[in-house]
Amino acid sequence: MNKRLENRNLYISVLAKFILSHLFSLGWLFFSIWISQRWIMELGQIVSIPAAILIIAGIAYIPGYMNSFLVSSLLLDRQPPFKHQYPANDITVLITAHNEEKGIRDTLRQISCQDYEGSIHVLLVDNHSTDRTVQAAQDAAKEFGLSLQIIPEWNKGKHHALNKGLKYVNTPYMVTLDADTLLHKTALRFIVSRMLSAPKEVCAVAGTVLVRNSRDNMLSKLQEWDYFLAISSVKRLQGLYQQTLVAQGAFSLYKTEVVKEIGGWPDVIGEDIVLTWKCLKAGYKVYFEPLAVAFTTVPVSLDHFAKQRSRWARGMIEGLKTVKPWQQPNVFAKFLTGINFVMPFIDVSYTFFWIPGLILCFFGVFWIVGPLTLLVLPITLLSYFVLYQFQKNVFKSLGLRIRKNKLGFVLFVLGYQMLTSPIAVWGYLQEAFQLKRVWK
Repeated sequence: MNKRLENRNLYISVLAKFILSHLFSLGWLFFSIWISQRWIMELGQIVSIPAAILIIAGIAYIPGYMNSFLVSSLLLDRQPPFKHQYPANDITVLITAHNEEKGIRDTLRQISCQDYEGSIHVLLVDNHSTDRTVQAAQDAAKEFGLSLQIIPEWNKGKHHALNKGLKYVNTPYMVTLDADTLLHKTALRFIVSRMLSAPKEVCAVAGTVLVRNSRDNMLSKLQEWDYFLAISSVKRLQGLYQQTLVAQGAFSLYKTEVVKEIGGWPDVIGEDIVLTWKCLKAGYKVYFEPLAVAFTTVPVSLDHFAKQRSRWARGMIEGLKTVKPWQQPNVFAKFLTGINFVMPFIDVSYTFFWIPGLILCFFGVFWIVGPLTLLVLPITLLSYFVLYQFQKNVFKSLGLRIRKNKLGFVLFVLGYQMLTSPIAVWGYLQEAFQLKRVWK
């Protein structure tokens, strides 16, 4: 009895966590403003005081506030236990494929290795492939004893393929999976367990997507830390407030009837972002499951990477245009989607202020980048340390080991933002001028 009361006293509601995290973040913001007064005055003599405040807000104040909110939220996060650890519900795995002959066998093999007790039906939508994708998939399904149905879709575009496959889904739950993504053997069990353990208004669960080809080159090593720390931390934050903003198409679980009710995937470049936001607008919630792990292939060329990340930036703007933050019925969704309004400002600030300022500081000119800018680093490192501990526990429970990638981590912390922000700015411009969509 006493133990039960003790646990009850330790309970902190989601709203209380939201408020406490904001209070901590405001404290950090006020401290940053107070200690940066001299920086404002010195920079103001060159560009004017209002411009100096604007520049410093973009490269220090707002990122510092967001990182503080992230750290405090993660420290308060307690993942609820599973109510159903070994589900046996029938599910459909929906895969869209365009010229995936080389990788589809491995993807299907990992599905066959799942420790999931329910029936798994695989729907492969062949989106106008010109190679042997279909034959390779049929051979793999026969080899691994999978239930596979192949559906042709001649209209190019991922949303066409997903919506075509949706018509053939007959199970209450479906998983979307990229054709180059490999599931950990427990992935389906954990992602379905989270759905079955969640409140009835939860309509989707985003899985954890990590990098499978991190050893390819330095660019993939950088992305390993991005997926492992940055992306996972943001999703964990959003999951805490039950408003995960992207149930990514690479690996997520959906309630089939809700996706049909929403109207399926829209004709946009960020179809999974817009679909998720429409679900939130309809009053549903979206969770994130850290233990449901899949490994995807990331770009190894700068050109491919730039196309991918500019596409993500365009998708975010598409989401804001389709569903405005103030249209969200939940206060957490309003705030989390509203953050995306300031992301272009931060990316522009890093591109046009931070990078030139960093170059100037090597010549002894500390107008923008100087000793005070290092104040952002401790809270950033703290956020990565907190999530690293979470991720280490996840890997340990799954029998995985974290790869030794120290150089990639150092370069990720010091320079990754300078790589991604200009690419994101290019994505915003593409959407602003409605330039041609580029997927690969």
